[in-house]
Amino acid sequence: MPVPAHPHHLQLTLANGLRVSLRHAPHLKRCAAALRVAAGSHDVPLAWPGLAHFLEHLLFLGTEAFPASDGLMAYVQRHGGQVNASTRERTTDFFFEVPKQVLGEALQRLADMLAQPRLAMDDQLREREVLQAEFVAWSQDAEAQHQVALLEGLAAGHPLRGFHAGNRDSLPVPHEDFQQGLHTFYQGFYHTGQMTLSLAGPQSLEALQVLAQRFGDSLRPGPLRPQQAPPALMSGDKHRYSHLEKNRLHHIIACNTPREALQFLCTWLNAAAPGGLLAELKTRGWASALHAKVLYAFAGQALLDIEFTLGPKGAQQAPAIEALLNDWLSFFAHSDWTALRAEYALLVARQQQTRGALALARQETPQLCEEHCQTLQAMLDAQHLTPAEQAWKLPPANPFLQQASKEQRPGLIRGQTSAHRGLRSFAQDRSRGRRDLPALTFSRALPDDNDEGALYLRWQFDSSEHGAFFPRLASSLQPLRENARQAGVEISFEAIGNDGLLRMTGLHEPMPLIVEQLARDLAQPDASLWQETPASPAPQMAIRELLKALPASTADTGLIADLNVLPDLWATAHWQGLGVGLPAACEMAIKSAAARLPGQCADVEHKTQPINGQHRWQTVNTAGDEAALLLFCPAPSQSLADEADWRLLAHLAQTPFYQRLRVELQVGYAVFSGIRQLNGQTGLLLGVQSPSVALEGLLTHIRAFLMQLPALINADENMGNAALAEQFSPHALPIPQAAEWLWQARLAGHGADYLEQLQQLIQTRTRQQLINAAQQLNQAAGGWLCLANGAAVGDPWQL
Repeated sequence: MPVPAHPHHLQLTLANGLRVSLRHAPHLKRCAAALRVAAGSHDVPLAWPGLAHFLEHLLFLGTEAFPASDGLMAYVQRHGGQVNASTRERTTDFFFEVPKQVLGEALQRLADMLAQPRLAMDDQLREREVLQAEFVAWSQDAEAQHQVALLEGLAAGHPLRGFHAGNRDSLPVPHEDFQQGLHTFYQGFYHTGQMTLSLAGPQSLEALQVLAQRFGDSLRPGPLRPQQAPPALMSGDKHRYSHLEKNRLHHIIACNTPREALQFLCTWLNAAAPGGLLAELKTRGWASALHAKVLYAFAGQALLDIEFTLGPKGAQQAPAIEALLNDWLSFFAHSDWTALRAEYALLVARQQQTRGALALARQETPQLCEEHCQTLQAMLDAQHLTPAEQAWKLPPANPFLQQASKEQRPGLIRGQTSAHRGLRSFAQDRSRGRRDLPALTFSRALPDDNDEGALYLRWQFDSSEHGAFFPRLASSLQPLRENARQAGVEISFEAIGNDGLLRMTGLHEPMPLIVEQLARDLAQPDASLWQETPASPAPQMAIRELLKALPASTADTGLIADLNVLPDLWATAHWQGLGVGLPAACEMAIKSAAARLPGQCADVEHKTQPINGQHRWQTVNTAGDEAALLLFCPAPSQSLADEADWRLLAHLAQTPFYQRLRVELQVGYAVFSGIRQLNGQTGLLLGVQSPSVALEGLLTHIRAFLMQLPALINADENMGNAALAEQFSPHALPIPQAAEWLWQARLAGHGADYLEQLQQLIQTRTRQQLINAAQQLNQAAGGWLCLANGAAVGDPWQL
């Protein structure tokens, strides 16, 4: 395996106290910035819960130099980037990712909003209502309330037990003492001494340092202000407790172990291989899933949360589950970690190699060192564990983390035995490897000079029996997905109507081995995994549930599909595939491995189902009382000209739509719009969730905005053709985004020059063409599809 090209890293402190972390990664297509303020929810005066979160919101509302329409959020979105912020217990983060050429302009806006916030009274009153809406949604969210209950075992005086979201009652904006508290918090923490800027991109370290210095010069200087240490996590000498709620059992351990050491422990505790804790719990029917994570870490305090999703027999076995956990921890504490540390180093290296610009800028996990292991050993020893009684086993090495030899290529992944190899002989496999695969193509639209690539595989079935099979197949692929993820390849599998789509993105080096294993797992799934009932995901906020329902996914029928029928199902299936960004040697290896995939490799015409002129309504049941809807407006046709128009409309509408409904009208706190492609259809997607406006009102607001699009187009001096067209440059496109666009283009019947043609069309669209497109949009020329958590609001909507 070639030596990974790790980013070059430089850390320094500027003269004004700003700490700077720079990462030069030549393979990146974009660059990113992350600004961390050493102040969070737990640093706020007790009188004003939520003040830190409130200030984070206020900083995005524009400055004198850059009003909201030209501020950081609008600017980043205009250039196809992503931007967000997060207020945690002891930190507040602002971060974005943009094309290389606009990093300086984006940093200028970030610096200005941090150094010159308006904090106007009318802005504060409006934004407080947004936090109030978020608070209402939070108070009704079952998962949020579960987290509150989970922390009740901590000491009453620890800030983790407190309320920090902010609402109308905790943020008395008009009061003079509150304003004094807000400004004091801002003045005390929002200066260079409390800030760390991280930049990551393909630029040289020298170029990044120039940008960092310019950014730092715009900030208000100030000294480092140490944050107050929190009280003890638990009272007395108590250091662990359990929390049981419905089908979830948490075991919480309080310690002073560094995050890096706990993450090392979690990696092996979460392993699902035979001989591990989860495998034993599944065998006994006590738990179906295990997820250990670091819940909190600050100033020498840490919380380790070990969560068990209980099986049918698990609720009555909480003490026995805890005993098994202790037995495994004892086994792990007395094991030789040499091989585990070596594999963990490979795992961390792969993560470093595959991180995008934003993940690199935000990363804070150094390599595991000897001192970390010593503190972990001390923490385990402090649990006073008795010698292990169970015959536990450490998980085997992940075969995808290293290039296997030719003799190892047909090998097995974690948790499998020779019974899972499949029934074909090597001679049969070699014979199939020589067969032509007419429907597996490889795009030349992107350069193949980096480490990343993508592979899309789509199976089409002519039987309706697939409904119960897809969830089972997805469940049986879980070990493969986890091993691939550790090796730098993300795999997703979803059902869309009568089809199954598998996406594989990440490092291309392990992909041929992964495809070989995929072929075995699909043709002959692990029987024990097949019989498991797929876990039901926890309900999310309404708008997210609607987004999950937007693709016409096949739901589990509740039946356990007969594994013996699977060969018959594959016998009538056809599959096609697309590889993107893969070098020639990798293509050949993937072709050889893909020859063993079940089903026939053959092009089957993809037929879209246009809804031109129709208004369709689909009701989706969600939790909570808030109204939420998605409006999907497909382009009138699949022509590239229509796609170019629709992309420009979405480009122009994104910021004004958010500004109108979220800021001016305060209709809802979840407001967004953008382009969405579904099964080869390009459409404009608008979404809103509101605590105060019913579905009919939300739709009225959206219609009113869309009716104003022609006027908006006429009023905009620069329609943004150049900025949008630049996003389609092959040298600027991240592999996952480019692969998705090229796959959708294939489904729509476009040629190999799709990116080039679309870029040219976007560049040359005229104002009149865009106005005509806006009129077609309002006339529902391509149709309108509304997904909502309530009944249709009348004509012209049809179920």
